[in-house]
Amino acid sequence: MSSSTNQAKRKILITSALPYANGPIHLGHLVEYIQTDIWARFQKMRGHNCIYVCADDAHGTPIMLRAQSEGITPEALIARVSEEHQTDFAGFNIGFDQYHSTNSPENKHFASYIYTQLKEQGHISRKTISQFYDPEKAMFLPDRFIKGTCPKCGTEDQYGDNCEACGATYSPTELINPKSAVSGATPIEKDTDHLFFELSHFEEMLKDWTHKGHLQTQIANKLDEWFESGLRGWDISRDAPYFGFEIPGETDKYFYVWLDAPVGYMASFKAYCDKTGTSFDDFWAQDSDAEVYHFIGKDIIYFHALFWPAMLSGAGFRTPNAIFAHGFLTVDGQKMSKSRGTFIMAITYLKHLNPEYLRYYFAAKLSSRIDDIDLNLEDFAQRVNSDLVGKVVNIASRCAGFVVKKFDGKLATTWSDRAAGLVAQAAAQADKIADLYEARDYGQAMREIMAIADLANEYIDETAPWVLAKQEGKEAELHESVTVGINLFRIIMTYLAPVLPETAAKSKDFLQLDVMDWNSVQTPLLGHQISAFKALMQRVDKDAIDKMIEDSRQSLAAPKATEAPKVVAKSKAEKPEKTASTQATGFEALAPEVTIEDFLKLDLRVAKIINAEAVPEAEKLLKLTLDLGFEQRQVFAGIKSAYQAEDLIGRTTVMVANLKPRKMRFGMSEGMVLAPGPGGADIFLLTPDEGALPGMRVK
Repeated sequence: MSSSTNQAKRKILITSALPYANGPIHLGHLVEYIQTDIWARFQKMRGHNCIYVCADDAHGTPIMLRAQSEGITPEALIARVSEEHQTDFAGFNIGFDQYHSTNSPENKHFASYIYTQLKEQGHISRKTISQFYDPEKAMFLPDRFIKGTCPKCGTEDQYGDNCEACGATYSPTELINPKSAVSGATPIEKDTDHLFFELSHFEEMLKDWTHKGHLQTQIANKLDEWFESGLRGWDISRDAPYFGFEIPGETDKYFYVWLDAPVGYMASFKAYCDKTGTSFDDFWAQDSDAEVYHFIGKDIIYFHALFWPAMLSGAGFRTPNAIFAHGFLTVDGQKMSKSRGTFIMAITYLKHLNPEYLRYYFAAKLSSRIDDIDLNLEDFAQRVNSDLVGKVVNIASRCAGFVVKKFDGKLATTWSDRAAGLVAQAAAQADKIADLYEARDYGQAMREIMAIADLANEYIDETAPWVLAKQEGKEAELHESVTVGINLFRIIMTYLAPVLPETAAKSKDFLQLDVMDWNSVQTPLLGHQISAFKALMQRVDKDAIDKMIEDSRQSLAAPKATEAPKVVAKSKAEKPEKTASTQATGFEALAPEVTIEDFLKLDLRVAKIINAEAVPEAEKLLKLTLDLGFEQRQVFAGIKSAYQAEDLIGRTTVMVANLKPRKMRFGMSEGMVLAPGPGGADIFLLTPDEGALPGMRVK
């Protein structure tokens, strides 16, 4: 929907995925909440009736077990975590209209109502299933308390309900080498009755819904794989003991957390309705003309784009207008890491840095796609200092002093055609920038806004008010120059207000504005009184970043056991002494023994070589681009003496996929290809059996 062409007042309900009430908020979480908050603030600035709700996801065995370990009730735990979450969110200026909990009367009502409606319509079935049971703890194991190897992509240490690497969902009994996360015991299978939501009843509805613009194209195409393999019944019950809502009409059966978690959107909104007098049905009835949008991470798309719309449809509610998925956060090009200090909690960041730095940096990186984004800490400091401090705030600081000292704080009442045209040119960008916000293409919106800031600074450099102030008879030119500067600053800060709400509020006070809505930029400030300028934002201090990283870093309790000891020969003096066996056979002595557990930690994958090139500066290295099916990797391999680069393209090989990336002089090496041989021309890449597909595990 183009915001420039549709100015009718819209009714909009926006949600973010519910954070789990079992731990603190970190910067990875904040990608979503900042993205959502920017969109909500933008819609409100446009004058729409926009409501942004969220809640803690507060049910499940993990919460029950953590509360037990702390010697408190689950209710006490989730109350404490909720307070912590809301404090973190407030610190980053996330402006929820309602923040609630799934452990609420509203959620119990709607979960039970939806279940009952689905049951009455014949969409609930009962089946006896074989489920994992922890023989040491004498309890059935919830999906999240079984870990093993993903049956789809082979990634290890994945939960029992879905894979964080490839996004697949599955039954816990499909896991390879499962273990109980409660006791570490190997679980046994035991029969129990469970309730299932028959998703296949909604196959045609979902095929139609997923391709009607409600999802990003990449997501819709990915979901087609589910339809190709056939939709299966979804297990929605869990056995006692379990912290959650009992299923109506059942004994010791509880709603699976993923059933009542999305219902939390409705529950939180209902709490808002009861508080404000808003009509719930105006937003959730099937004939509603309101708009409902969910912002979520790409890892939980299946629950939101298949199960949730089917549940809503079957229970007689409307489905969402759109589900907006986003990618993950990396820091300095790698996964967030506790040992490197880049697994940064919200509270740790707030101790050292202005939250609006991060809001702007994320905005500058975000688009409507589902790409992962990287927080490069060096680029972060440079971009904030250059854009926000060096360009935007600098406009006001360069002009305001002259307005106050020379003209008693009052802007000019008239200006030249050139001045009026320049300000009008900036104001004319309102619709274009609004359309970019509407489309969630924040990165392009930030570039357009910074282009206006560049224009403003060029104008100030050209007119040089500091020079005019020293010249007799130049008062009118000086007054016009600084009036144009202040007007351009006001327009820029209005465009940035969804991203920088706190700085915008300070700017509003400085400019003595009654309102700072989207349309106000069309009326220039002439003859207007402003206040004395106070610093709106400080430069990012690199020392503060370093202290934040240090605070985040957690020293490892013990050396890693994942790497086997090995003998490395760096020079003649360092070569290991030959044993009698070595002298007799010509082979060097074996490295120290490793256990089977050590060996099993290696993740060997089939990889297709899609590009290969020589590294001119290196005598032995080829740079390989490897396709693993689900992602591509760059690997440097010492095989130049045996292979021509062009001959390798299109071949398959075997690689160690979970080797820690290593920064080399020529770039980052993200794995290792396997090749035996004595060296020189006699190096032989391991080649998998014909028909092996990229990403397939090698066992």
